[in-house]
Amino acid sequence: MKFFAKTMLLAAICAAGLTSVHAQTYPNKPVRLVVPFAPGGFTDVVARILGQRLSMALGQQFVIENKAGAGSIIGTDFVAKSAPDGYTLVMVSTTHVISPWIYKNMPYDPLKSFTSVSKLVDSPYVLLVNPKVAATNVKEFIALAKAAPDTIHYASSGNGSSQHLMGGLFVAMTGAPLKHVPYKGSAGAANDLVAGVVESSFAGVPNALAQVPQGRLRALAVTTAKRIPQLPDVPTLQEAGVAGYEASVWLALLAPAGTPRDVVNKLNAEIGKAMSHPETRDALYKAGVEVSHSTPEAMTEYMAQEMVRWGKVVKDTGTKLE
Repeated sequence: MKFFAKTMLLAAICAAGLTSVHAQTYPNKPVRLVVPFAPGGFTDVVARILGQRLSMALGQQFVIENKAGAGSIIGTDFVAKSAPDGYTLVMVSTTHVISPWIYKNMPYDPLKSFTSVSKLVDSPYVLLVNPKVAATNVKEFIALAKAAPDTIHYASSGNGSSQHLMGGLFVAMTGAPLKHVPYKGSAGAANDLVAGVVESSFAGVPNALAQVPQGRLRALAVTTAKRIPQLPDVPTLQEAGVAGYEASVWLALLAPAGTPRDVVNKLNAEIGKAMSHPETRDALYKAGVEVSHSTPEAMTEYMAQEMVRWGKVVKDTGTKLE
């Protein structure tokens, strides 16, 4: 028994030592950072800002790899099934906890299949319309939609996406009969909005900042309870008459379940340093997002809460795949 106890103790010490060495040497090769959305979108912009800073800090390239499709499920599933060694990560958005309510037979569990690394940022969405739309405020937009049902469309980055749900919530709360048009990414949705193929969209702040100042799109409202400094003259939906409307999108970094805790903690610490760097904060501000760094444990708890919250929104709005 004594020999067995000593053997077990020695094994535990060795395992702890190996884990510690793993963390000290991590990363010793490039890290794949999967973005489960098309290039050019909100998540992609933040991933490239963070990836560049982490590459500089850790001395290994954080390679951004876009794997879009099925409301972010394809890219996220790839990471869920990857080796839990810290070399394959995924940047998820609010869509991560929406998809289970939209899609049947999910290939992974959004909570149990992953190890949280950190929450990264929060951001509102902006209700944008093409200038050809004869509405200069939200009340006029709602009236226009009701006067000609199903003739005004809203574009999103795909079925089950945050943009989809933002629009679905707006339709449910206002009764405005907007038709949803899903795209394979927010960049495609934005391009068709500017071209006038679709009339409106609930888009990320980066897309708004790229088009609104030049007059190519008109911003009617932001989805959060407070106005944002990047667009100070744009009212909130609550101010614009949609009482009780409040929603934002968040981004987080996840690793496959079972990723060593030392590696997760090292990544979390480096993300905290990166997010506090003046250049990073300035780049994220220009991208229209607010830094929201958290511990791995806090992010796990937050995702569980958000999954319940958005499940209720899906049910209340009757959102379905189209």
